[in-house]
Amino acid sequence: MSPAIRELLDLVFRWMHVIAGIMWIGNSMLWNWLDRNLQPSKTGKPGIQGEIWLLHSGGFYFMEKDLGGWDRDRPLHWFKWQAYTTWLTGAALLIVVYYASGGALLIDPAVADLTPGQAVAVAAGSIVAAWLAYDFFLGRLISRMGRMGAVLGLGLVLAVAYALTHLLSGRAAYLHVGAMLGTLMAGNVFRVIMPSQRSLVAAVERGELPDTAPAKRAKERSIHNNYMTFPVIVLMVSSHFSDLYSHRLSWVLLGILVLGGATARHILNVRFGWPRWKPALAATFAATLGALALFTVRPARSSASVAPDAAGPVTFAQANAVIQKRCAVCHSADPADRTFGPAPAGVAFETPEQIIARVERIRVRAVETKTMPPANKTHISDAERVLLGRWIAQGARRD
Repeated sequence: MSPAIRELLDLVFRWMHVIAGIMWIGNSMLWNWLDRNLQPSKTGKPGIQGEIWLLHSGGFYFMEKDLGGWDRDRPLHWFKWQAYTTWLTGAALLIVVYYASGGALLIDPAVADLTPGQAVAVAAGSIVAAWLAYDFFLGRLISRMGRMGAVLGLGLVLAVAYALTHLLSGRAAYLHVGAMLGTLMAGNVFRVIMPSQRSLVAAVERGELPDTAPAKRAKERSIHNNYMTFPVIVLMVSSHFSDLYSHRLSWVLLGILVLGGATARHILNVRFGWPRWKPALAATFAATLGALALFTVRPARSSASVAPDAAGPVTFAQANAVIQKRCAVCHSADPADRTFGPAPAGVAFETPEQIIARVERIRVRAVETKTMPPANKTHISDAERVLLGRWIAQGARRD
């Protein structure tokens, strides 16, 4: 697949993925809010579970929750394709960005010695295995365990994160844990929630009372989806934050993100009956941010700690030789390696001005986090990274 086609597909699928995800999550949160804010019905009609008045778009809306059925002369609207479209476009993105790029973003030789085929098998296999285990056993166990089920769920996510961060690149591991949770959510819609709704409609059409067992199971899975929402969102955008996924304890940081997101979601769920939910939410935010900072914030390095004077000055010519050999292979208008197309992310290192303008980016990505080049595909050595660090610490002079 050519880089131009890959980038075009990346754009199209990502655009669709974000739009569908907003619709899916937005609908989920709206229905969750409605369920928790319904007021007792004043009509006295049987089957009415609650009602609510809403104001939006310059008009008043009245809604009832009715288990007895609906007006057969009116269409019944279902909510499913937002979930399916989100998952399908997400799967397409995994293929385009990670599986069809020869392992460029999937493999980190410093982590594990895998071929592209083996890495794809690990990545995709982890998602499939997680869904099968969850759907046939773990989902029911987590529901029966109550609060301890949440602890078990977090522990399982941490176990998967630990395994993937020791087999794949940190960026790929984070994305695949997010894809795993997104698959559980979409699978819940397809396998449990939608069948329950179809059985409800069928029972009403037959004039029978609906079986409560499918509805109960669907409600349990809907609650699981609710708590996975915030963790999935943060993991889907995690590729922008190399300090997290490149950390030697990246799996711990992933756990902090998941715990913080799920806790925030819980507080927002119970806020209607908990007067102190605002300080609790603020405390959760502060604790999550503080825990992440504890691991990731590093004291500023002095020139002495990065480039001892005894090592001597590093010239621009020396630093540029490394950049042209290890970085400009991709980061140029006409790259030798076209895996990511010309000048990925708009970054080019063809002139001294372009290099000087991106010194801080070079320091973070190539020297400190070592997330560039991706999967070290140009084989930059530790000595070359140190040389770049010394040049930057000495003021990044253009001699």
